[in-house]
Amino acid sequence: MDTGKMPADPSRDGVPIYKWQAAYQAAVLETDWTKIQERLQQAESEIHERRLALSQNHGGTAEEREALANAANGLRYLRKDVELWLERRKSS
Repeated sequence: MDTGKMPADPSRDGVPIYKWQAAYQAAVLETDWTKIQERLQQAESEIHERRLALSQNHGGTAEEREALANAANGLRYLRKDVELWLERRKSS
């Protein structure tokens, strides 16, 4: 059974690191505005896929479900920032 967890990195103090978090972190930490939409789409896709998997097998932990919700909310705010950037770019 795939728990969605990657092996814990001891340097992270035992905090679980989920597979989808890499794409989320890449989107949040991207500084090149020309690449951010691609990163956002990838992160949103991975989060959606993980949520779907959890809904189908009723698995996962409360911590991961909360982390998924928080990440999805964060990406919504980031997407709004990207949309504003694109609008300003169009009007320049």
